[in-house]
Amino acid sequence: MNKTTAQKNAGTRQNILDAGYRIMAAKGFSAVGLNEILTAASVPKGSFYNYFSSKEAFGEALLDYYFEDYLAEMMALFAREDLTVPQRLMEYFRQWRDNQSFGDCQGKCLAVKLGAEVADLSEAMRKSLRRGTAAITQNIAAAIKAGVAEGSLKVTNDPDALAQSLYQLWLGASVMVKIMRDTQPFDAALSTTEKLLNQPA
Repeated sequence: MNKTTAQKNAGTRQNILDAGYRIMAAKGFSAVGLNEILTAASVPKGSFYNYFSSKEAFGEALLDYYFEDYLAEMMALFAREDLTVPQRLMEYFRQWRDNQSFGDCQGKCLAVKLGAEVADLSEAMRKSLRRGTAAITQNIAAAIKAGVAEGSLKVTNDPDALAQSLYQLWLGASVMVKIMRDTQPFDAALSTTEKLLNQPA
């Protein structure tokens, strides 16, 4: 395979992932057929299996792609030198509130949208979710530990356990926001987060 063909194949695969990303963030996994994704990506149906062995394999690749993008944005935020560690953490959760509303989340809430649904459908997708969410909580824990070490954060809980609790708090709030069609659960989660991190409201 020459370089031009390889680049074209990579571009086609990426187009399929991008289309699936947008559509499944809005509709979920089971409700979306391959035809809808391939039409949106302008890719013939027969070409799909050149890139993915099945819809499940596509779902796993989609989740891996989502978490790669999510973690890159998260790490960029946590590396900002114009913010203190507590400010970086609070900004992360404020962005969560702003991005993952009950309206159009622009793909930012893919893990929330697919989590409960696909964990029971596919072991491969469940493992992708587990890897991705574990990486998120590890980044939160690392930020908390850095804040404690430099003295900008004072927390009473173990940083790893606190990171898990915060992530689970916000994951639950995301589900409740969708159920209630109201952002009050995010406001409550933000208030609880401020208290757990000993930050002023």
